[in-house]
This record gives sequence, structure tokens and C-alpha cells, in this order.
Amino acid sequence: MLSFKQLALGVSLLAVGGGAGLVANSYLSDRTAKQPLTFQLAPSSPVFVAGNKATDATFISNAVDRVGPAVVRINATRRVASDAPEAFRNPVFKRFFGEQLPAPEDRVERGTGSGFILTADGRLVTNAHVVEGADTVEVTLKDGRSFTGKVLGIDPVTDVAAIKIESSSLPTVVLGKSATVNPGQWAIAIGNPLGLDNTVTAGIVSAKNRSSSQVGVPDKRVSFIQTDAAINPGNSGGPLLNDRGEVIGINTAIRADAQGLGFAIPIETAQRAFEQLFSKGRVEHPFLGIQMVDLTPSLRKELERESSSDVKVNQDRGVLVARVAENSPAAQGGLRPGDIIQKIGGTAVQTASDVQARVEASNIGTALEVEIKRNNQIQTLQVRPGAYPAK
Repeated sequence: MLSFKQLALGVSLLAVGGGAGLVANSYLSDRTAKQPLTFQLAPSSPVFVAGNKATDATFISNAVDRVGPAVVRINATRRVASDAPEAFRNPVFKRFFGEQLPAPEDRVERGTGSGFILTADGRLVTNAHVVEGADTVEVTLKDGRSFTGKVLGIDPVTDVAAIKIESSSLPTVVLGKSATVNPGQWAIAIGNPLGLDNTVTAGIVSAKNRSSSQVGVPDKRVSFIQTDAAINPGNSGGPLLNDRGEVIGINTAIRADAQGLGFAIPIETAQRAFEQLFSKGRVEHPFLGIQMVDLTPSLRKELERESSSDVKVNQDRGVLVARVAENSPAAQGGLRPGDIIQKIGGTAVQTASDVQARVEASNIGTALEVEIKRNNQIQTLQVRPGAYPAK
């Protein structure tokens, strides 16, 4: 077992497959399960909604006109047990004190978020934290129509939830690709912040691939899009659009202390989650069972000074395996503490976030090629990711 003093230096460890326990609150009906999930994807050679130039003065309003009708308000209510001692509910207690002390009532919590419609038959997506534990979910469209939503499943690991409403011929969004978006490009957010329906904000993509640890939610497995488009409570679950009106992410209000910063779940990550939620009500995440740390020159020096460490590191950059969980897929595949990961599935990796993304895109039970450096020797291991265990 390694003893790392880098924890005292504020270096975070990422667990591939680690994070929040996977909870699936599935109410998937047989009829829904049999229906294929089809939604609009952006064409391979998209044409700007606003014309051929991103500088067209109307491109934001055109994007909003196109997508706005498919953005919904989600009102979720959940009943929370009273914090009063259980004794107040006990009939024996009442026998002594009579009915003059009424039993404390459970309180009802209400929350508002956003979402967007994927299919004309009423399949829509939002953040998991918007509807998690909800007793009732009300979905209201821009045109004023209101429906009772059925939660088909939630995935706290990616913060994605799938909802179904019973209707037809509904307006839908078009899904784009966040992988092709670069910092500096336009970003448009639509949602219901603070209960103000169909609020539009615009800015740019400030950065990509912000790790869950950087954003302050280490229990998630998401490389976030960062934007300066205003995202406030109530925006959670709404779409982040590019200048063509295509959805490139799901807005999520994560950090209350962030001013001028917003974050969104890339649509590719969300799509992998909601496709499984719609089909089987839960998401299976590939899991290796390792903890990693990004090597830096200062960390290398700290490891060299660590007398109790039997791991010798002779490079300043890379992804160091700090721990391997017992009986995990990584352990069964031959990974050891002190290995430096070079490639995953033939693709070079530079950071722990890179490894996380490559593992997340792999298939459970299918051999994944992991190239490592061990004692200055390059080795290639075959590791079969397992399904991250639900808690």
C-alpha cells in the first residue's frame, strides 16, 4: 500500500468507477421499454439556423425560437419526515399527554428545475438531483400545457434523469456534439431560473473537460463544459446550446460560490446515460477499481522523499496508480500500485480524467487494453471492466 503525502498538498485522487452509489428509481412500463428511443441528431454537415455566419445578429433568437418550445419546467415535490422525536408519534405518549399536543406533521419540499423533450411521444431528460426522491413530478410546457411526469430512472453518477409524459406530436430538440465545441464558441442556456420560465442567457464556452474534482463534485463521473452563460438554480436540467440551436450539454447548477461560471454535462455523456435509463431504468458504469493521481514535478519529489514508499517514479508527468481495490477488475487484470498508465484502448492518456473518460466509454466485460510503465518497462495488460457496484 502506498503512503502518499501528496494528500497534504491538496492533490486529489480519482477513483475509476468510484463516486456516488448508483441508484435507479425505475418505473419503466413494458410499453415504454418496447418503444425504440429515437431523437433528432444534428446532420453531419449542419447549416446555421441563423444563416451562414455565426455573426448574424439574429442567431441567438433563431436558436431560441427553434428550441424554446421543447424546454419544460419541472416542479417536483417530496414528503420529508418530521425531525421531531418518534416518541411524539407513539400512542403511549398521547395516553399521558392527551391530544393537546398534535403529532408533528411531515413537511413537503418543493423544487423547480428544467428539462427538454427528446422525442415527440414525450420522453424528456433533466438532472437527477431535480427529481431524486420526488413523490410527484409536474411537467409544464412553454405553451402552458401541464402533464404528470413518470420518472423512469435516475443516475446520480452522471446526474441525469429520464422522464416520460403521455402525449404526442410534441416539440423536440436536436442533439449536437460537445466534442467538436471549442472554448470561445457561443453557448446559449435556456431554463427556468428562480421560477422565471424560458429565461435565455448567452455567453461562450469558457473551457472543456473540467474534472469532477475541479468542479467540486468528486462523486460524479463527468468532464464538464464550463461556460459564462448565466446558470442559476432552476436552470438545472435545461439545455446548453451551440450557435445552431443544437444541444451540446445539460446545464447543472453545482457550485453556489461560483460567480460568472456555469457548468454543463456534455451531451455525449448524458446520452449514454439516458439511453440506458429509457431502456432499462438504470445505468451500468464500467468500473476498474483504481485510484489515480496526476504526476507533477513537485509530487515526484515528494514521493522520492517518502521513505516508506517502495515505488520509484522517474518521470514528472503521467497517471500514477495509487491504489488497486482488492478483487477488482484492475486487480484481476494485473494492475499494481505504482504503475504509470500510458494508454487506454490504444489512446494515449495524460491525466486521470483522460483515463476516466476512456474507461467510461468502454464496454463492461469486454477486454480493454491498458498500456503501463512498470519499473521502466512498458507492459500491456488486458483488463475487463466490471459494472460499478450499486450501493
